Amino acid sequence: MTDRKMTQLAAPEAAIASYLDDLLQTATSSAREDELVIQEPVSVAEPVVVATPEPVRVVAEPALTPEPEPTGGPDKHEAEPPARPDWSEEPFECLIFTVAGLQLAVPLVLLGAVHRIEEEIRSLPGSPRWYMGIRPDRDHNLRVVDTAEWIMAGRVPEGVRDNYRFVIRLDNSEWGLACDEVAQSFTLKPEEVKWRTARSKRPWLAGTVVDHMCALIDVRTMAHLLARAEQEHHLDLS
Repeated sequence: MTDRKMTQLAAPEAAIASYLDDLLQTATSSAREDELVIQEPVSVAEPVVVATPEPVRVVAEPALTPEPEPTGGPDKHEAEPPARPDWSEEPFECLIFTVAGLQLAVPLVLLGAVHRIEEEIRSLPGSPRWYMGIRPDRDHNLRVVDTAEWIMAGRVPEGVRDNYRFVIRLDNSEWGLACDEVAQSFTLKPEEVKWRTARSKRPWLAGTVVDHMCALIDVRTMAHLLARAEQEHHLDLS
C-alpha cells in the first residue's frame, strides 16, 4: 500500500521529469544529426580516393556526379525555420517562469509584460483545452493560454490551472502564457544554450539551458503558432 501511495504522489513529478528529459534529448539529437550531416561528405569521399589506383579516370567520375553533394540532410535543414533567433547572437537577459514544475525561459527583449491573475479567466464554450479565455486589460484584451495543455499535452498533472498566478505576454502580441511563478531574470551567453537546429518538432522550442534545467522559448514562433491555431479552430476571440 505504501509503495502504491508513493507511486501516485510521484506521478506528476515523474511526468515533468520525463518531459524535460524529452526536451533535452530533442536538442541533443538535433546536434548529433548536424554532426552526421557535416561528416557525410568526408566519409563518402575518402574511400573513393583511397581505393582508386587510376585517379585520372575513376576519381573524376564521382566528382562530376551530382548525387554525393546534396545528401538530403542539408536541404532539409535549410527548409526548416532558422535555428538561432536574431536576438541570440549576443548575451541576452532571460526571465524564468514555472508551469507545473517545468521551468521555461523567455528573452526579456521579447517579454511584453507580466500580469497577475486576480480573477478567474473563463474560457469560451467549445474552445480547445489549451485556451483559457480572455483577460481584460486597459489597452487590449489578452488571450490567455493554458501553457501546460499547450506544451505538455497528454502529460498534464491534475489541477494545473489552480496554481496559475501570472500571465506572461509574448512580445507585443495578444497572447499570454499562464504560469505558476515568475523568477528573477539572469544573463545568458549564446554558448550556454544548447540550440536546436531541427525545428520540425516543437518549433517553439529554441533550445535548452542545461545549467538552469529550463526550456528556452522562441517567442515569435510561439505567438505565430497560437495565431494559426486560433484560425484553425475558428475561435471568435474579438
